[in-house]
Amino acid sequence: MPNKKPLNDEQITDVVKQKRKRNRPDLANFGQEYIEPGDNSRYIAFNMQFMHLPKLDFTNIPTVQERIDMYFQLCFEQDMKPGVAGLAYALGVNRRTLWEWKTGGRRDTTPELADTIKKAYAFLELLWEQYMQNGKIAPPNGIFLGKNNFDYRDETQVVITPNNPLQDMNAEDARKRLIESIPSDEE
Repeated sequence: MPNKKPLNDEQITDVVKQKRKRNRPDLANFGQEYIEPGDNSRYIAFNMQFMHLPKLDFTNIPTVQERIDMYFQLCFEQDMKPGVAGLAYALGVNRRTLWEWKTGGRRDTTPELADTIKKAYAFLELLWEQYMQNGKIAPPNGIFLGKNNFDYRDETQVVITPNNPLQDMNAEDARKRLIESIPSDEE
């Protein structure tokens, strides 16, 4: 059996490229189908606007509302779809905290803060619904967003109807029917 020489770096690179090469042309750009040049820069620049904003005092509802309005205004100006995670980021919290404020799951939630957050959520849900109805969000993505952000669920209702053939019989008729159903040894 002949000894094989070890591959040099260039040969290894070629082998790796060959192995990574997809043999399905339809998947050549998988994950990049909808990315246009400049999209990533645009998303990063948009989100960086909220990175260094001062912390909010969530007992001061006018400043909270002002930040919410700022988020929606920037989405409008830069033609970006607003979202729950984006709103939470603009407020300087995570989306779980936002959800807990909306649902009253936190003890530190004032009724005024809950109302303010509920209105913002209602606005986001309205936009989500309009995007879905007008084909502006892919259905699987929209379903995911509806379930995770707006508490929508897929439900299947199962109705079980008991099938009791003895239900309308009196005790004597039921006893006779039972006896008749027992197989005899003669058969």
